[in-house]
Amino acid sequence: MPATLTPTQVDPRGPRFGAAVTTVVLAAVLVLGPGLGLPLLIIQTFAFGAGSLLGLRYQPYGWVFRRFIRPRLAAPAELEDERPPRFAQSVGLLFAAVALFGAFAGSPVVFYIATGFALVAATLNAVFDFCLGCEMYLLGRRLLGKPSLAARQPVGGAAQ
Repeated sequence: MPATLTPTQVDPRGPRFGAAVTTVVLAAVLVLGPGLGLPLLIIQTFAFGAGSLLGLRYQPYGWVFRRFIRPRLAAPAELEDERPPRFAQSVGLLFAAVALFGAFAGSPVVFYIATGFALVAATLNAVFDFCLGCEMYLLGRRLLGKPSLAARQPVGGAAQ
């Protein structure tokens, strides 16, 4: 019988913190526009890329959360699978890349729409704890007939 890899479990407060920082960064990008906001958009694109391609532990906002914020909090009541928020980072990366394309191609409409979509998704997660990219991931798994994921597991035990 082949060995199965268990997915990485993360504190769900980490991705929510990252979404809050992302919300602030993307709001500033929108206010500053395609000219002055471009450096911030590039930084945010790299942050999305790190979370998507390398994992949440390499996402800069996740690092800040683990290093400076989580030690000051009580232990999480539950952990969640890293795959849905990592997919959400991929969706953010896609929108940020389209926004960058709009900025470099001289199309402010594309820049503003793509940045706006990413901002809405980040705000939903930060304010309402509703991760749109995570829900897309779970819907995709259901549509493809993959086994359901336990969204969150109690710390120290398996979900039942």
